[in-house]
Amino acid sequence: MDFELRRAREKLEKEQRERKERARLKQQKEKKAKDEALKQKQAIEAVQRSRRIDAAEAQLKADQQMQENLLAGRGIVFYRLLEAVPYQGGGDKIKMPPSCFTELSDQGAFDKGPIYFQLSLVDKESSSSIQDTDKEKQGTTHSGVLEFTADEGSVGLPPHVWNNLFSEDTSKSPLVEVRYVWLPKGTYAKLQPERVGFSDLPNHKAILETCLRQQATLSQGDILTVNYGELAYKLRVLELKPSSSVSVLETDIEVDIVDPDTSSEKTDEHVLMPVGFGMSQIGTVEEGKFVYYKFSIDNVTWEKLSSGNSCIEVKLESETNGGDSDLFISRHPLIFPTRHQHEWSSHDIGSKTLILSSKDKNLGAGTYSIGIYGFKGITKYKISVVIQDNFNQKVGQQASSSVSSMEMDTQQCRNCKHYIPTRTIALHEAYCSRHNVVCQRAGCGVVLRIEESKNHIHCDRCGQAFQQAELEKHMKVFHEPLHCPCGIILEKEQMVEHQASVCHLRLITCRFCGDMVQAGSSAMDVRDRLRGLCEHESICGSRTAPCDSCGRAVMLKDMDIHQIAVHQKG
Repeated sequence: MDFELRRAREKLEKEQRERKERARLKQQKEKKAKDEALKQKQAIEAVQRSRRIDAAEAQLKADQQMQENLLAGRGIVFYRLLEAVPYQGGGDKIKMPPSCFTELSDQGAFDKGPIYFQLSLVDKESSSSIQDTDKEKQGTTHSGVLEFTADEGSVGLPPHVWNNLFSEDTSKSPLVEVRYVWLPKGTYAKLQPERVGFSDLPNHKAILETCLRQQATLSQGDILTVNYGELAYKLRVLELKPSSSVSVLETDIEVDIVDPDTSSEKTDEHVLMPVGFGMSQIGTVEEGKFVYYKFSIDNVTWEKLSSGNSCIEVKLESETNGGDSDLFISRHPLIFPTRHQHEWSSHDIGSKTLILSSKDKNLGAGTYSIGIYGFKGITKYKISVVIQDNFNQKVGQQASSSVSSMEMDTQQCRNCKHYIPTRTIALHEAYCSRHNVVCQRAGCGVVLRIEESKNHIHCDRCGQAFQQAELEKHMKVFHEPLHCPCGIILEKEQMVEHQASVCHLRLITCRFCGDMVQAGSSAMDVRDRLRGLCEHESICGSRTAPCDSCGRAVMLKDMDIHQIAVHQKG
């Protein structure tokens, strides 16, 4: 009986333990479920709270942006995302869609003066943090507006704006953020050329002024491209006042041009190295390339040359072991002479010498450029410029010839046609007939040694005489067709004349702004054509300036007529 009672008690205790275990497990499960529900609730609340904070921050940022736009635009708010499309044009003025004109007009933007925009590159794949940290790298610049004729959803950008806004590997249809802003008038700008040579341009500040006339704005960090003929100089905007972005319309701005950073300078053949009188420079020139030097004739030197007792000798000594070079000289404003744009040249094989005297109408006080062209191979050379005093030499030669003509009887040699003293004519003719030969070609008559006559030839096209070894160079230099940028094809002599006086792409000095500009076509106005004004001068001369005598605003091209007709000044 005791055994049965014990078994019943154990069974009861076991059932009680099982019930307690089930109750405990149930309690743990319910607690776990409550914890998970609480966590989910907290997560949902956190997400909702984050969304509310983000919405509040976005609203705050939008309000701040609106305030900034109101301040930047002086009460005008304009913002568009447009697809950038390049177009060929000068300056920094962009083309906008017609709808932009309507929106700006409704806000009275055109009543507040010139229109300016801030343009920023929109990178769809980058995050906002990247856009904030690398905003300058991605591109931000400013511009004016040219016209409102672009297609809806697009904005036309000239090369200046495109190059400052985008990198070279930019996609074909990038998005641009266009925002209306107000810009103060600039008072100061510091520019730095990317390479040397810009300061060598004659009247380079006038050239820069002409370039800035095409601009409406300047932004710090922008690259300004200044064209001079076929050359392009890039200047970086280092500093602006009173703001990092300014307007350059109808304002006088002080410009400082600092020296380029030579540590990062790339090799460029368009650099003028100075060479003084009595000095020499040694160097090498590669085939097809130029090396340039410059020298100046001041007023004192020119007076010495004008007397006729002195001349300038430009001498190029070259090594002829496999290489050859040509020598070209030009007077500024043509600062870089070429094979078909120059005033003096020498194409002799080996060393060359050019004599510049006051008898040449192209010579005068000023700056001159020397161009050494590598005709074949790599040539080592030595260039020197000296002033030769030929007064004593000329007087001595004249005295000797006058004495000979007065004191001696002479006869003409039947072979070389030179005048020889009568007492030695027989001996001379005997020697001359055995050793000398006269070229029988009409118009030549040069006397040659018999061994030299075998290599003496004439060009079939121009008749010029030279040695057989010089034929290849002569044909390439004088008779190889040259292509002018205007499209015409001529030989060297005709090309030099064409580019000096006929070609509409030749550079001339504007009589009104002093800048070197392309001659262009004839002026549209008949009166301007009669005055001899080119297309640029007709437009440039239409600018007004106050008369020094009466203060009246008169067009620059009419100023001389105004002075004569109104003030009786010749």
